[in-house]
Amino acid sequence: MELVLFGIVFIIEFALTVYCLVTKQTHRKLKSLVRIAEFIVLATLILLPVIEWSFYWIVCTGLLFLLAVKGLISLIRQSKTTLRVFKRSATLAKAILLLIMLTLAFTPVLLFPQYRLPEVTGDYPVATAVYTYTDKSRIEQFTDAGEHRQVNVEFWYPEQADGTYPLLVFSHGAYGIRYSNTSTFTELASHGYVVASIDHPYHSFYTESEDGKLTMISPDYFQEANDINKAGVYTAQEFDGIIQKWMKLRTGDMSLVIDTVVEMAAKEDSPAVYQLVDPAKIGVFGHSMGGAASVWLGRERGDLGAVVNLDGPLFSELIYDQAADHFTAAIKAYNIPLLNIYSDDVWKQLDYVTVYAGNKTAEQTFADVYSVHFQGANHMSLTDLPLFSPILANMMPVGKAVIDKYYCIENMNQLVLQFFDYTLKGIGRFTPKAEY
Repeated sequence: MELVLFGIVFIIEFALTVYCLVTKQTHRKLKSLVRIAEFIVLATLILLPVIEWSFYWIVCTGLLFLLAVKGLISLIRQSKTTLRVFKRSATLAKAILLLIMLTLAFTPVLLFPQYRLPEVTGDYPVATAVYTYTDKSRIEQFTDAGEHRQVNVEFWYPEQADGTYPLLVFSHGAYGIRYSNTSTFTELASHGYVVASIDHPYHSFYTESEDGKLTMISPDYFQEANDINKAGVYTAQEFDGIIQKWMKLRTGDMSLVIDTVVEMAAKEDSPAVYQLVDPAKIGVFGHSMGGAASVWLGRERGDLGAVVNLDGPLFSELIYDQAADHFTAAIKAYNIPLLNIYSDDVWKQLDYVTVYAGNKTAEQTFADVYSVHFQGANHMSLTDLPLFSPILANMMPVGKAVIDKYYCIENMNQLVLQFFDYTLKGIGRFTPKAEY
């Protein structure tokens, strides 16, 4: 709808300009009528509502409103004004300026078009809650204030539910946010899971705490994460040091959340979300770097029952070989069930990129491992980004996805649900296809 509306307005304004240039007249009355009509059409679509109103529409609505008001004033005053001399250069300049303004005004809605979330298939209505936890064992390294590290977490959980349910902790990708896989969290919660999605402060693009404090991504971290994918910026040894640093921060955040939730679940007067948690059934999952951290945490904790890795390198399964100056697979036993879900971006690198050496040998070292490949998907296809910003999803990190976004997300969500049902609840069998 957004692209169609922009295309129609753009073509109309372009056609008006051509018409004025060919006829060598300003056609002020025609322009006024057209711009009033453009605003009326937009307002009608919003009121029906064919267009779901959001703040992304403010700029383009405001621009069309101003053009309509200007046109109305021009119609009222036209009988009192003399005929203006047509100036080709002025007409062309004004038209180019207007087309640029229209493009800029429509940019927010083109980047973030309206969309529908996949249909929730579970029986439970889903509620959310946001909390901020303070880790008194760690000082925040991204500032020099000497404050303890704080971690923001949002819960998706079954509302109006009885009993207790498994806890699932999610870690977002390199520049992600805690909402990155909202459709997955909602689907899981509707089937009886308490999902805690973490914002890793200064790793997350932005995060807002329980009291409204906004923390943006660290510029140093952003540059580091961007450079690590470029050949020749870091040596393998430097890369290894960065991995250790990132994983220590992220697994620390995830452990803080798990420990806090388990502690709160034991208190009789704790908020409702904690009362729903079964501390004996805990799973972790994440996308990209968050997936790597989830698998890493599986080696550090003995209370996890399942791990899902969405397109992440298994950093925990690597050994830095100083003599050869590259990474090799650790080949160490891993006893927690693992589900790997891959896009084309990672799947095509498993055979020749050394940081994926651990992924390649997972079948040998993991006691219970499943690997699934979504053909035609890119790295961001395993998040909700293709839903709320298809343009951005195809810009990050490498290329355009050709898989249907709803097919990919809905099937991925069902795989994650079925895997956790099988491993944490003992429901059914888990026999995924190798490719989707």
